[in-house]
Amino acid sequence: MAFLNRKHNLDRMTLGDLVFSFFTYYAVVAYIAIGITCLVLSVKWFENPLRMLAAVGVASVAFPFGWYLSHRYILHSRFLYKTPFTAVTWKRIHFDHHQDPNDLRILFGALHTTLPTIAGVITPLGYLIGGRSGAVAALGWAMVITCFYEFCHCVQHLNYTPSLKFLKDIKKLHLSHHFHNEQGNYGITNYFWDRLFGTYYAKASDLPKSPTVFNLGYTAEEAAKYPWVDKLSGGTRGDGHPRRFWQNEGQETSAVTGEN
Repeated sequence: MAFLNRKHNLDRMTLGDLVFSFFTYYAVVAYIAIGITCLVLSVKWFENPLRMLAAVGVASVAFPFGWYLSHRYILHSRFLYKTPFTAVTWKRIHFDHHQDPNDLRILFGALHTTLPTIAGVITPLGYLIGGRSGAVAALGWAMVITCFYEFCHCVQHLNYTPSLKFLKDIKKLHLSHHFHNEQGNYGITNYFWDRLFGTYYAKASDLPKSPTVFNLGYTAEEAAKYPWVDKLSGGTRGDGHPRRFWQNEGQETSAVTGEN
């Protein structure tokens, strides 16, 4: 048996493969295009440099804080899988990623959910601080932060040991979130808010192994009561291990693998 779409499995990709896939992914192309457009508009509408810098500074703080809140209280919540209307979104934006952390296709945020969220928060803040030039400057900078966040997230799941201490440290923390205890280390590139709110743990021994680290609480018992995610997954929910998809006579089935 061969891996289904193995070119999308980060544990089978090189750093060069990732760079190519990253910069040709439609969402990243969109972020870059929007960022360049915002840069041009911020120059065209330039008014007050201090207010523009303040707008960029606020975006730098709001982005990791917003990610922390959404990751902890929305993506890891248990209310989204309880209705058929929200189950599809929750499955796509986070459940599948914890089920198969190395699948590049589901690691990237979906553009139709990510972009409106970022723009809806950052643009008004920028406008309140610096008018229209502040709004586009803040949004443009948020696109830069988004690309940085997405790339670091990919590296964290790539079968690759970074040479930079920063990347090595955040990779260790994020893999603990995926393979040891999901109820902590919610940051991706910034763990300030984890430290502030008491969800940071530096090493696995600081917290017990979570029985829901792969299914995020969507257990067999929960699936019996709220079956929509299970049906969408074809009954391949993995509770005790990350899921891996294999191709067998044209059908997808799950195979047990060890932890990375």
